[in-house]
Amino acid sequence: MAARSVAAGILVSRLLGFVRERLFAHYFGNSVTAGAFRAALRIPNVIRNLLGEGTLSASFIPTYSGLLARGDVAGARALAGAILGLLVTLTALAAGVGVAAAPLITDIVAPGLRGDGRDLTVTLVRILFPMSGVLILSAWCLGILNAHGRFFLGYAAPALWNVAQIAVLVAAGASIAGAPLAIALAFGALAGGVLQFAAQLPAALRAVGGVRPTLDTRNGDVRRVVGAWIPVVVGAGVVQVSAIVDTQLASLLGAAAIAQLGYAQLFAVLPVSLFGVSVAAAALPALSRDVAGAADDAVRGRIATGLNRIVYWVVPCAVAFALLGPALVAGLFQTGAFGADDTALVSGVLAAYAIGVLAQAAIKLLASGFYALGDTRTPVRVAIGSVALAAGLGAWWMQYFLAAGIALGAAAGAWVNVSLLVTLLRRRTGRITTVDAWRQWTLALVAALAAGAAAAWVGSQTGALPPWAGGALVATAFALLYLGVTRILGHPEAPRGRRRTA
Repeated sequence: MAARSVAAGILVSRLLGFVRERLFAHYFGNSVTAGAFRAALRIPNVIRNLLGEGTLSASFIPTYSGLLARGDVAGARALAGAILGLLVTLTALAAGVGVAAAPLITDIVAPGLRGDGRDLTVTLVRILFPMSGVLILSAWCLGILNAHGRFFLGYAAPALWNVAQIAVLVAAGASIAGAPLAIALAFGALAGGVLQFAAQLPAALRAVGGVRPTLDTRNGDVRRVVGAWIPVVVGAGVVQVSAIVDTQLASLLGAAAIAQLGYAQLFAVLPVSLFGVSVAAAALPALSRDVAGAADDAVRGRIATGLNRIVYWVVPCAVAFALLGPALVAGLFQTGAFGADDTALVSGVLAAYAIGVLAQAAIKLLASGFYALGDTRTPVRVAIGSVALAAGLGAWWMQYFLAAGIALGAAAGAWVNVSLLVTLLRRRTGRITTVDAWRQWTLALVAALAAGAAAAWVGSQTGALPPWAGGALVATAFALLYLGVTRILGHPEAPRGRRRTA
């Protein structure tokens, strides 16, 4: 139920994100302006990911949940206030540095940008940097709500970030274009970040019972959270360095390549967020309780169940991206300034990302297993090696496959990461996978390939339809066929065919 609440909240946000991106594609296409906006958004997103929900949850939720489980409400409240105070201080400093150092940041993130493209990126960085601070504070609210078993709001609130940008594009898109519209969109993103935080804050304050921000680092629980947080931040930093390197490499191919990666990532991130993040976020508090109770079998079983669920939902997404990418990309983006040639380029990048989608989704859950065990260092060490490999392969393969080569490098790095995490976690908890799990995974793959082949034939018959209608028809056919085939084959995760689990 918790995973469903997380997934439902993420789905609301992602659907609005698709609307935002369709409007973005309509007005900006693969232009220099589109590339400048993507590049400018990269560093604020890096700061948010370093200090935000992924890293904060890994260190904060286990300690906070442990205090609540022991009935120490006052201690939990004091911990929440101290972490909030530290976050406010860190984000204020980061925002100030970002605004002041915008030209340097632009040259680091997108060294290939020149002239008007670089100047626009600098302007956009200065507008968007304060947004990252607000979104980090929003992550504090998310951690509080998750620890109290309230999952939907924290993951649905980012919808407001999308709504604010959609409003700007709808209101201003017809009257301004190019750089002025990108600047207006950046202000819309900043306003959306404020709305996202404001929507969660009242519920978070009610859950914790009121809080007073402090900078109390003498508290043992605060030190424990910060001590666990630092390795996770380092690990996230490694991953974010990889994202920056991808942008750097793409900028050497031109601003359009940055835009291509951004459009393809919108698809690739969807199953990771809907299923990888949702399963991991729901499992972390429960895993922490299992570890506290020395229930190794429960830890192993919970991770295995989560992996089965992730595979069932993510494998078809990967197959759809690989086989049906042109129809899906055209259906969402092919409008206005985004033409058929852009569809071909972006769908090629998406096919490359598809190879690593399952690994990216599984990493979230496997890392949560280590976090619950109190080990935040192992995922960092694994990430360092896999990210270095991804960057090297991306730089090599982009010489042959352009932007798609960068995506291939990321996919290869993800599989190395997940393979090492499975091996190392198995040493701690025992064997995670079973023969029955492999059977389920094989059924999911066979069903996805069958549905993909049938949906591809459907797509070949839709030439007379507008791109959006053809894409919608192909996606619907694929989804219905996959769900139907898995139910016929008796897959336990298929809707209405799922076995009840504890």
